[in-house]
Amino acid sequence: MTTALVVAALLLMLAIGTPVGFAMAAAGSLGLILTGGVDALLGVLQTTPLSIVSSYELITIPMFMLMAEFVLLSGVADDLFRATAAWVGNIRGGLGMATAVAGAGFGAICGTSTASAATLSATSLPAMLKHGYEPKLAAGVVAISGTLAMLIPPSIAMVVYGLIADVNIGKLLVGGVIPGLLVTLVIMGTVWFLVWQDPARAPSSGKTPLCERLRLLRIVGPMIALFGAVTGIIYSGIATPTEASALGAFVAMLQAWRSGKMTAEGLRRAVLKAAHGSCMIVMILLGASIFGYFFALTQVSQDLVQWVGGLDVSRWVVLLLLLCGYMLLGAFMDQIAILILTVPIVVPLVQSLGFDLVWFGVIIIVVAEMGMVTPPVGLNCFIVSRYSGRPVGEVFRGTTPHVVAHLAAIALLVVFPQLILWLPSHMQ
Repeated sequence: MTTALVVAALLLMLAIGTPVGFAMAAAGSLGLILTGGVDALLGVLQTTPLSIVSSYELITIPMFMLMAEFVLLSGVADDLFRATAAWVGNIRGGLGMATAVAGAGFGAICGTSTASAATLSATSLPAMLKHGYEPKLAAGVVAISGTLAMLIPPSIAMVVYGLIADVNIGKLLVGGVIPGLLVTLVIMGTVWFLVWQDPARAPSSGKTPLCERLRLLRIVGPMIALFGAVTGIIYSGIATPTEASALGAFVAMLQAWRSGKMTAEGLRRAVLKAAHGSCMIVMILLGASIFGYFFALTQVSQDLVQWVGGLDVSRWVVLLLLLCGYMLLGAFMDQIAILILTVPIVVPLVQSLGFDLVWFGVIIIVVAEMGMVTPPVGLNCFIVSRYSGRPVGEVFRGTTPHVVAHLAAIALLVVFPQLILWLPSHMQ
C-alpha cells in the first residue's frame, strides 16, 4: 500500500510539471518517512548528497556538456553538413542522407540530442526546403537524425545509465559505435525508400565539383580529430572515459579558439550552459538515489525479481515486455527521467535473466531514441518545429517511417548481440 501511494505521488508530481529530480526526491522522502520514520530520511540525507557528487565518473557529464557547447560555438556542424551534402547531394534524397551523416558526426562530438536537433534544424532543414524537399520528409529526417547523439559516443544518456547501473562506462560508450552506424544506415535507407516511392519528395541537387568536395572534406578534419580524442583513446585503453571527456572538452575549446569564434562572452556562455545542464542531471541523480533507498527498504526490486522468476515464460518474453514498456514510457516522458526511474528496478531483473548489462543499456538507449520523436512528448519534434516554423504534427508524421525502421534495427540488435558487444570485448 505504501509503495503504491508513493508511486502515485511521484506520477502526480510529474503530471503537474514538477522537475524530475525534485519529484523523485520528494516522493522518496515521503516513502522513507512512511516506512522508516524521520530518522531513516535524515540518515539518507546526511550521506547521499556527498556520495553522489563525490563520484569520480560524474565528472564525465560536465566535461561532455562543455565539449558540446564549444563544438556549437566553433560552427563545426555547419561545415559537416556542407561536406556530406557535397558528396551525396547529387543523389535523389542525398541531402536527407547527408543530414543523417551530419547527425551521426555531430552526435560523435556533442552527446546531447536536443543540441543536435536544434543545430540540424538551423543548417540542414533550410537547405532541404530550399531545394524543394517535401517539408514532412525534411523535418522527419532532421528530428530522427538528432537522436543519434544519444547513441554514438560521447553520450550523456549512456553515462547516466552507467552511473545508475554500475556498468563500465567505457564499454557502454564503445558499444554504441556499431549500433550508431547501423541506425545511421537505417535512417539513410528509409530516406532512399521514401524517395524511391515518390521521387517528387526530394529533387536531386546539382553535382559539386571534385575540388570543392575535397576542400570541404579537409574542413571536417577537426571533427574526426575530436572523435578520435574521445572514443579512440577510450577504446585503446590510453585513458578512462573521465580523462577522455576532459581531453575532448579541451580539444573542442582549441577548435573554437582556432575558428575565431572564442570570445570572452562566448566562453562565459558555454561554461554557464554546461554548468546548468550538469546541475540539473546531478539533482536528478540525487532524487533517484533517495527514491532508490525507499525501494531498497521496501524490497520492491527483490520482490519483482522473485515474481518474474516464478513465471513460466521465456526470458525473451520478459525482455520483449520490458522493451514495450520502454517504448510506451518514451512516448510520455523524458529519456533521462525514464532511465533514472526504471534502471534501479530493471537492472536486477535483467541480471537475474542472464542478459549482459552493456548490451541491455545500448538496447534501451536505441528504444529511448524512438521516444524522442514519438507523440505526445517527442522532444526533438518540438525542437525542430520551433526552429523551423513547421507545424509539430507535420514533424511527427515525417518521423513515422523512421520509427518503423527503428523497430527493425532494434530487432537486429536483439537477435545479434555481438553487434553491440564485439567492440567492447576487444577493448584494452
